[in-house]
Formats: sequence, structure tokens, C-alpha cells
Amino acid sequence: MTWFTTDFNAFFMDLAKNNNKEWFDANRKRYENSVKKPFHAFVDEAIQRIGKLDRTVAIEPKEAIFRINRDIRFSKDKTPYKLSCSAIISPAGRKDHAVPGLYLELGPEHVGIYGGAYMPDKVQLECIRTAIVQDGRAFRKIIGATDFVSHFGSVRGEANKILPKEFKAAVVKEPLIANKQFYVMAERPAKLVASATLMNVIMDHYKAVRPFNDWLKKAMHGG
Repeated sequence: MTWFTTDFNAFFMDLAKNNNKEWFDANRKRYENSVKKPFHAFVDEAIQRIGKLDRTVAIEPKEAIFRINRDIRFSKDKTPYKLSCSAIISPAGRKDHAVPGLYLELGPEHVGIYGGAYMPDKVQLECIRTAIVQDGRAFRKIIGATDFVSHFGSVRGEANKILPKEFKAAVVKEPLIANKQFYVMAERPAKLVASATLMNVIMDHYKAVRPFNDWLKKAMHGG
């Protein structure tokens, strides 16, 4: 099934040249028909498919989809609209960005597929680090799995230069302990948006990252 026409990406390319309220209002019907409605339907289907594999994912599309309006309060860039559509499919959706899930970004630059924990808080981060120290072999087995590596490569995230003393020795053996983020990303060609294979590609990536997400969920709860 093809979820989007080529006008999905074309809309955002035109918006990039006319990123203002006047142009957007004049093209609102085009936005509704080519972008908003099909993206809602696509996210709804993705939630349903993921929910069959993980019953903790039982959210509505509106709980997963981010607004197209940019938050410009503290930004030098005052253009009002984003140039892509995005959603986070997890048990918490947009309510809690720390919960491991699948983050999707569709637009004319790429199809972005992300997983892991992007914003763990201080306690959650300590739990993740402790879990790695306690069973680093299991952690390495998950992030070294062929399916995981072929879809996402390696774990990403900014690293702390200074660590609590209880982790200083362990980080020599496992450098990822220094991370304050534990996420993965894959960027696929923008033309995939209008392809009938889009959902299958998304689900293949979800299945590849799920063991990593599950490990993080357990670790973050001290499991």
C-alpha cells in the first residue's frame, strides 16, 4: 500500500521557500490532504502493528504525532513551521520522551527512523549505567546482533566527560557507560515516503531495535 503521494515531500519543499503563515493558510487544504491526513493514517497503522507485538503500546495517533508548528520562543530561527512530519510510537507517546520507542521523521531530506532512550533523566541514566556494569556481556550481545547492526550501526549519544566515581573503572572496559543518551538512528532516502514498501521498512527497523528498547526499559526501572 502507498500511504503518501509525491506531493507529501513536494509540499515541504514548497514550504521551505515560503515558510510563513500567509502561504501556509493559502495552502492549508493541500496540507490537510497531502500531509496531515495520510500521516495520521500511517501512524495509526504503525501503532496497530507495533501494538500487536507489544501490548504496552496502546496510544492514539494524536498522542504520538508532533505538531507541525515550531517552538520559536527561544530560537533564533523564527520560521513558524517544521519541514517534515514526526511521531514517537511508545507506551507514553509524546508525554515522556525518555521512554524507549520508535521515533519517525518523514520529509524531503530523508526518512528518519530512531530508537532507544534519547532523554533519560539522572536516575534512569544511573540505572542504565549500572545495568551495563552488572552484565556488560548481555548489553554487548544486543547491540552487536547482526539485525541491529545492519539496520542501525552503533549506539549514539553525547558522552559525559566526568563520571561518578563508581563508573570510572568500568568505562575503561565499556566506553558507552559514559553516554548520557542511548539512541540509534537510520536515515533512508526521501523517495521511500511515496513507496509501497515504506511500512515494511519501518517495521523491519522496529523489529531490529526492539531488543535494545526492551533492554533499556528494564534497565531504566532497575530491572
